[in-house]
Amino acid sequence: MAIKETKKRLSILLGAAFIMATSAVGPGFLTQTGVFTGVLGSDFAFVIVVAAVVGIIVQLTFWRILCVSNMRAQDLGNKIYPGLGYFLAFAIVLGGLAFNIGNIGGAAIGLRAMFGIPENIGALIAGAIGITIFALKNGRSVMDKVAQTLGGLMILMIGYVAISTAPPVGEALTRAVRPSNFNVTVFPILTLVGGTVGGYISFAGGHRLIDAGIVGKESIKEVDKGAYTGIIISTFIRILLFFAILGVVITGFTLDPGNPTGSAFGYAVGNVGYKIFGAVLFAAGITSVIGAAYTSVSFIKTFSETLRKNEKLLIIGFIALSTLVMSFVGRPVSLLIFAGAVNGLILPLSLSVMLLVSKKKDIIGDYKLPTFLFYAGWIIVVAMTYLGATSFYGNIIKLL
Repeated sequence: MAIKETKKRLSILLGAAFIMATSAVGPGFLTQTGVFTGVLGSDFAFVIVVAAVVGIIVQLTFWRILCVSNMRAQDLGNKIYPGLGYFLAFAIVLGGLAFNIGNIGGAAIGLRAMFGIPENIGALIAGAIGITIFALKNGRSVMDKVAQTLGGLMILMIGYVAISTAPPVGEALTRAVRPSNFNVTVFPILTLVGGTVGGYISFAGGHRLIDAGIVGKESIKEVDKGAYTGIIISTFIRILLFFAILGVVITGFTLDPGNPTGSAFGYAVGNVGYKIFGAVLFAAGITSVIGAAYTSVSFIKTFSETLRKNEKLLIIGFIALSTLVMSFVGRPVSLLIFAGAVNGLILPLSLSVMLLVSKKKDIIGDYKLPTFLFYAGWIIVVAMTYLGATSFYGNIIKLL
């Protein structure tokens, strides 16, 4: 029985890590990486490194505080200041909806690339798949398995293209610590951090562990493993994708602004590359649809017993709404960049809540967040607030 329980906990931890990672590795992730690699070239390696370091600090903080307190973020927010949790939930759900609209659109574009299916039909198919997963009796378990399977397939497919493009690895490693122009990396850092650990993504793994009952100070080691695994997976995929596109960019090829990643894959390995792009985009879209819907709804289900009892219906409704809006909005590239930047602005607020909670003994008992994580967290809050205030408005105006 003990062995069976251990295997079950490991499966849940891996599922939580993949939910977090594949929520980050959505169509927005692919689009952001394509756009910024085309603009920055090898300097984008520096942005990836900064985003990874910030991601590790943020995820360790979030996962630890959530699981030790055995409370979801919105409830912790209301503990700090009445009404703060409701505001945080509103901001998270709004950002999650923006991302999910793009996720549906991304999956639809993937189906068009693979099979020539019109995007409006593809959006309906993607939405139907997401709804079906949560309509199943064991929907959460299926969600974990889908995230793990499609996440693994994305790594294999992107890795193949990365090897095919023969990128300048040495130059990228140099630029990872010494970019040629720090100034141009400001907005990409804001967007990447927002797309990797901003908004709902920060809470995807932690809320999944609370639902599974992996909570308390005694679970810290397991929680840390899950957080590290999630960040490592998403960062590894980002690096592979960056190399795949960089190998194309250095040849002088100009990426298609409407489909930067797809044009890079197509240039790298021809028609097969474009099909691979379609498969990767579809996988990224579906995994992010389920991650965004599940996590966004987890922010409102604790506000009343009625909402909690109808969690499945809320998730299904969230996916259905995303699908319908995508049918009318379009412009997925601009929308996905916008959503990443918005989530980057939400991060300082949500991280501030976690750091304040870390000092509340009536919430987390005698647990003490490591000093490094506490002070590094506040540095990130200040830095992300500054980056958002100085670069968000002008860049978003350009995108819209």
